[in-house]
Amino acid sequence: MFIKKIAILILFLMISAFSVSQNKSNTFLYAGRVEKLENNKVMLIGTASSVSFNFTGNQCDIFLQSVDSYAHHNYVSLVLDGKYIGKIRIEKGEVQSFPIKSTAAKKVHNLQIYKDTEAHTGGVLFAGTTAKLTSISSKKKKKIEFIGDSITCGAASDPSEVPCDKGEYYDHHNGYYAYGPTLSRAIGADYLTSSVSGIGMYRNWNDENKDEAIMPQVYENLYLTKDASKPKYDFAFQPNIISIALGTNDFSGGDGKKERLPFNSEKYVSNYINFIKMLYTHNPKAQIVITNSPMVNGERAIVFEDCLNKVKAAFSSDKSHKEIQIFKFKPMTPKGCLGHPDVEDQKVMADQYAPFLKKLLNEK
Repeated sequence: MFIKKIAILILFLMISAFSVSQNKSNTFLYAGRVEKLENNKVMLIGTASSVSFNFTGNQCDIFLQSVDSYAHHNYVSLVLDGKYIGKIRIEKGEVQSFPIKSTAAKKVHNLQIYKDTEAHTGGVLFAGTTAKLTSISSKKKKKIEFIGDSITCGAASDPSEVPCDKGEYYDHHNGYYAYGPTLSRAIGADYLTSSVSGIGMYRNWNDENKDEAIMPQVYENLYLTKDASKPKYDFAFQPNIISIALGTNDFSGGDGKKERLPFNSEKYVSNYINFIKMLYTHNPKAQIVITNSPMVNGERAIVFEDCLNKVKAAFSSDKSHKEIQIFKFKPMTPKGCLGHPDVEDQKVMADQYAPFLKKLLNEK
């Protein structure tokens, strides 16, 4: 026990020393829903939120911690010198050290750390690095925000680490390869993901908005919860396009055990309209795109499309904002865990959606 405490103390001192020594404004880039903390520490919150830096030398350590109201593991994906090198699991407990080594013959290396899990899986604390940092800057790009549910989270898409029938729900998340981040990289856009598994516009997968919050109730909170102790989202991102993909859970029949009311199109449309009005107050110049779901089929898909048309029509006389656009994903039979799209399916969605969004961005 004494040796373990000494080891933890040494690790803490190392993190503190490196965090202080690297307290420079141009050594880290942050993206997505993150909370910046003291000494260049940052909490990665939302799906595919990230921290990146440049460094010299061929190796370094990074310090990460899974942080939540209860102890559990978490995941990030790493991209080194532009190459995806896989997911790493951050075990529950204290801050942990992870070695990074590059074999590329480069003077300056780049490491990008992406949160694979969603906001409701708790945060991943980036607590520092031993890297010899050099300056880093970002190119100005067009911006897209993706608002959605588990599909947008990349949830249940990746059984490469843990088989679908094993482990926890979040063991199968891969936010890096969700359709939003994937298509954004393909068309050269910056992105932000605001998504929660099971969430809807007026009700959730297995809840009639009695015990669980819906997206309009949590969106303005940085952590996508109703927890008033958490900071508000600052809306500094200011996307050129806001993509909204909510409805899969509103149309869902739930688990078949809990009471489920018939789908209420009036509530769905009304909540959607009010949600867009709220988005406009924070992002007045944004182009809104609303989408269907590849997982809603048959008669429900027809009703879904009718609802989206009504939402668009409600803004037909609005001359203060760009005309709302509708995008329709093709139906699919998903191959991921729990009936979700897997990484390959997410790529199919990205390939469908990318040309549409690229065209819109080029019109700006």
